[in-house]
Amino acid sequence: MTRIAQIRPLAPGLHLVATPIGTARDITLRALDVLASADVIAAEDTRTTRHLMDLHGIPLGERRLIPYHDHNGAAVRPRLLDLMEGGKSLAYASDAGTPLVADPGFALARDAIARGIAVTGAPGPSAVTAALMIAGLPTDRFLFAGFLPPAKGARRRVLGELGPVPATLVFFESAKRLLETLKEIGATLGEERQIAVCRELTKKFEEVRRGTPGEVVEHYTAHPPKGEVVLLIDRNRAGASAEDMEAALRHAMKDMSLKDAARQVAEDLGLARRDVYQAALALDGEG
Repeated sequence: MTRIAQIRPLAPGLHLVATPIGTARDITLRALDVLASADVIAAEDTRTTRHLMDLHGIPLGERRLIPYHDHNGAAVRPRLLDLMEGGKSLAYASDAGTPLVADPGFALARDAIARGIAVTGAPGPSAVTAALMIAGLPTDRFLFAGFLPPAKGARRRVLGELGPVPATLVFFESAKRLLETLKEIGATLGEERQIAVCRELTKKFEEVRRGTPGEVVEHYTAHPPKGEVVLLIDRNRAGASAEDMEAALRHAMKDMSLKDAARQVAEDLGLARRDVYQAALALDGEG
């Protein structure tokens, strides 16, 4: 048991609580305080939330713990909104990670805001940021795109649409579809594209596998993956045209120094920094 949270008054409204994605000790002290003092608790998985509260010495007491998830959201949401409009403080706990990130809490927060109900967040664990921390891919710009479609054609279409985006791409993927998805990444985005597979983050068997799609496929063909998977794809580093570089420089130099603009464009387009810097000097000389 970590601590017994002190009961403090909590303002009426919706309080979103990020919960651990693996290791129970990753929860924040503020999150524990919110769970300890909320009038009502809603949870994507009540068993998980109750277990987490027990681990950290937070009694539920006479308070209600209400299940709220994708399957019952439309029916339960009005009841939760009425409670908050009646002056109750409601803590919503995700099953694992940060509420509203691929989570049913979005509709609850959206409707609460529409009714003028105060919405606050107790930030904390997130599989997206946990994966970015250890993947070894650029973190200055990233795009989280949720789950890839299960159908092969739709999956290829999404990869084709997002492949040119100058940012690290982050997806959730199921272990059983991972091999097929990796093969499609190679076929759609090229076999030289760098990727990282982050599996079972913050848990006992946490693993990061980095390399090209073919290299990672070879590993997981021999060692079938299990557990929760976050898949990251490096930005497109194929040589950009001179026109692309010039357009990117002109845009960046509007509100960045010449040096910073050259560095950013070189990183975004996968070009040699010296070449981009020389081009920036030429554009600067043109006025």
